[in-house]
Amino acid sequence: MLRVGSNAACMACRNLVSTNMGVRFRVPLQKLHPLSRAIHHRYSGNTNPQRPPHRTAARSFTSMSRLPIRPPKPPPGSGGRGHQQQRNFWVARLAARLLRLRYILLGSAVGGGYTAKKTYDEWKDMLPDFSEYNWVIPDFVWELGEHIDLDKLAKALPEMEEIAKLLPDFDKIGENFTFLKSLLSFETSGDPPLKATDSSTAATQDSSDKQYKKSSDKEKIDQLQEELLRTQLKYQRMLERLEKENKELRKVVLQKDDKGIHQRKVKKSLIDLYSEVLDILSDYDANYNTQDHLPRVVVVGDQSAGKTSVLEMIAQARIFPRGSGEMMTRSPVKVTLSEGPHHVAMFKDSGREFDLTKEEDLAALRHEIELRMRKSVKQGQTVSCETISLSVKGPGIQRMVLVDLPGVISTVTAGMASDTKETIFSISKAYMQNPNAIILCIQDGSVDAERSIVTDLVSQMDPQGKRTIFVLTKVDLAEKNLASPNRIQQIVEGKLFPMKALGYFAVVTGKGSSGESIDSIKDYEEDFFQNSRLLRDGMLKAHQVTTKNLSLAVSDCFWKMVRESVEQQADVFKASRFNLETEWKNNYPRLRELDRNELFEKAKNEILDEVISLSQVTPQHWEAILQKKLWERVSTHVIENIYLPAAQTMDSGTFNTTVDIKLKQWTDKQLPHKALEIAWETLQEEFARFMAEYKGKDQDDIFDKLKEAVKDESIKRHKWNERAMDSLRVIQHNALEDRSITDKPQWDAAIQFMEETLQSRLKDTESVISDMVGPGWRQRWINWVNRTPDQHVRNETKNELDRLLKLHDEHTAYLANDEVTTVRKNLEGRGVEVDPVLIKDTWHQLYRRHFLQKALSHCNLCRRGFYYYQRHFVDSELECNDVVLFWRIQRMLVITANTLRQQLTNTEVRRLEKNVKEVLDDFGEDMEKKTHLITGRRVQLAEDLKKVREIQEKLEAFIEALHKEK
Repeated sequence: MLRVGSNAACMACRNLVSTNMGVRFRVPLQKLHPLSRAIHHRYSGNTNPQRPPHRTAARSFTSMSRLPIRPPKPPPGSGGRGHQQQRNFWVARLAARLLRLRYILLGSAVGGGYTAKKTYDEWKDMLPDFSEYNWVIPDFVWELGEHIDLDKLAKALPEMEEIAKLLPDFDKIGENFTFLKSLLSFETSGDPPLKATDSSTAATQDSSDKQYKKSSDKEKIDQLQEELLRTQLKYQRMLERLEKENKELRKVVLQKDDKGIHQRKVKKSLIDLYSEVLDILSDYDANYNTQDHLPRVVVVGDQSAGKTSVLEMIAQARIFPRGSGEMMTRSPVKVTLSEGPHHVAMFKDSGREFDLTKEEDLAALRHEIELRMRKSVKQGQTVSCETISLSVKGPGIQRMVLVDLPGVISTVTAGMASDTKETIFSISKAYMQNPNAIILCIQDGSVDAERSIVTDLVSQMDPQGKRTIFVLTKVDLAEKNLASPNRIQQIVEGKLFPMKALGYFAVVTGKGSSGESIDSIKDYEEDFFQNSRLLRDGMLKAHQVTTKNLSLAVSDCFWKMVRESVEQQADVFKASRFNLETEWKNNYPRLRELDRNELFEKAKNEILDEVISLSQVTPQHWEAILQKKLWERVSTHVIENIYLPAAQTMDSGTFNTTVDIKLKQWTDKQLPHKALEIAWETLQEEFARFMAEYKGKDQDDIFDKLKEAVKDESIKRHKWNERAMDSLRVIQHNALEDRSITDKPQWDAAIQFMEETLQSRLKDTESVISDMVGPGWRQRWINWVNRTPDQHVRNETKNELDRLLKLHDEHTAYLANDEVTTVRKNLEGRGVEVDPVLIKDTWHQLYRRHFLQKALSHCNLCRRGFYYYQRHFVDSELECNDVVLFWRIQRMLVITANTLRQQLTNTEVRRLEKNVKEVLDDFGEDMEKKTHLITGRRVQLAEDLKKVREIQEKLEAFIEALHKEK
């Protein structure tokens, strides 16, 4: 430790701080502690504390401060005062040392921090830039770092000793390769493969040793091949184990992300966006030569070649219905494969998720697919072109879109439609003629290659093989059955079939049992190729076998094709959209672009408004219409069957009795039924009237066909409440039983009703008589017409019967036989031959007119008879019984109309509105119905325009996501 004075302590502290900071600077004297500053002035020879010493003195003193300093001697004569000063000096020196320690600590902290930061920056600059490899690990993995148990993850990874055990013995492999190289050089040049270590020993070898050496060389070659195969299998097992652990890790991460740890909106995956575009295109009837050229993997093959099994291995689940030798795939099935935390499947138009890890859900999914296939097939057909859309998600599944097509057949069997073969060919060609479609050609390896049909079809659609991947299935059966395994090698090398392909694969999809699981099939496939001589003898290469390698290759090819063609297809739909928009602007400039569904919703709202308008009809309007229609319907029965028979009686008692009997019969049998019919017809007419009035208010005539269909179907479904008939019968019976007219207005109303009715009937009767007898003398002179012979006979008969009525004013309604004979003889005397039937027929009309005229006269007399009616109400004989009858009929009409109006407004209008809503809902779910009822170029143009816009928008969103993934 240095011994320093006050100035030396200050200078040492200042130099130390400057050295630690790495910068040459000095601490100003004014910044020092006051005590240190006083000591500094004293020993530097500066008497003025405000004046700093000279720099040279400071430098010299600094250089001297490195020597040991002795305490100064006290001056002579100072005595005790000197001892006191010496003690004070040591106190000051102790304080200076403490101050120096504080500055040393402060300088060390600041300098050390700066040096550490500088060292960290230098090391950071030396590290490489890993920003380009951020795509390897998703962003949410970094966000989930704190939620993942890293200790558990570290324990799950294999130890270094285990990895070292799996690695091969590279020294041994090097020796084997050296031996193999020397052996090959010996076979080509004739030189010995190994140099002799001892020339004398090599010279003395005999022929037996050479033969033994050749056999040992062959054994080493076999051992080398087996060791290479074992090494490859070790690596493959290691990769599979790591992939399985990676799958579990990704499943955990996806599950955490799916539970919303980040509280962010989950976006659709890239493959889901692409699948939505394909779903829209499958339903799009393209115009303007707009074709669907977006890539998808089309799976084609002969029937029972193993197409469905290959697809199930790729999807890692037994999801398709199976049958032994029969056709199971009856319509195209589009399967969208993507990665997810759970192994589930879902249809495009359904919200139900099928858990593919549960056998009951797998069975339900297979059953649902089979039902959808059979439902899509029309009557009389075997296959359908309607696509069933299905999505499958699960850990480790490769992303792609596959379309499983019905198997190609060579012969139509019993139970199939006659055009089944041609229909399957047309469906397959429609999918394969897409220039960007990847054709996955499935060939059964267990049958003769010459029996293949699909290879010729594929070679026609893709002669250069630029987008075809050939898959040979059932290789285990092929190896067992074929006498020449080289035939399999010719197939996978593309030398046997007249077709070309991007790649050739050989797979095994199980032992043929429908109960096998995917894991058991994978194990069986791995064991087969591990022990197969096809791979051991080099006939097949390692990358050409197993469905896993096939899945990886197909996925890579699919996404390569997507990236190359999707932007071009987006431009095509952009041009199509421009053409459609131009046509709409030119033809329908003032109309909104409403597609069929939007037009249906608009028409639905209008129809419902019209139905609601029925509830706004006033009660007076309903009752007036009902009363008028009811009387028009029953007036003939009342006059002909009730009033006229009763009025021809001689006394009031008989009249009332006849009326009561006939009214009771009428009420029990006909009147309620007639009333309900009239009410139902009135409701229909009012409904039609409102629809017609609404149509006149700038209504689009494109809805006419739909409204008419809705009205007819609603009326057809509507049924009147049967209980209403019983209650109405009781009400009508009670109304007709009442005979008491309480006031003069009711009496006058009844007389007016009776008079109007009788006048109307009298007018009709006179019209009938006029037609019978022909025109009168005035009409004959003015219109220059004559009577027919029949009219002349009837006219003569009429004149004769009129004279009879004048003589007998109170005559009955019927002529007696002697009266008919008398009339006939009188007519014969004037030279007119007449038939008795004609006489009776003419008499009926004449007597009817005569009776109605007398009834009208009596009606006029009864106008003044109300008070007499009131005074003699209890008397045995009543006048104006016919007025009372018409009052009873009129009151029954009023009460019936009121009852029907209440039933209409309270029940039937609401039921009709409900029926209309049900019909509209049924029509809305029936797309064929809507297409039939809402038609026209305007509708089709709006439909195309909407779909093209939707396709373009989804394609642009997919392209944007695709660029981000790059």
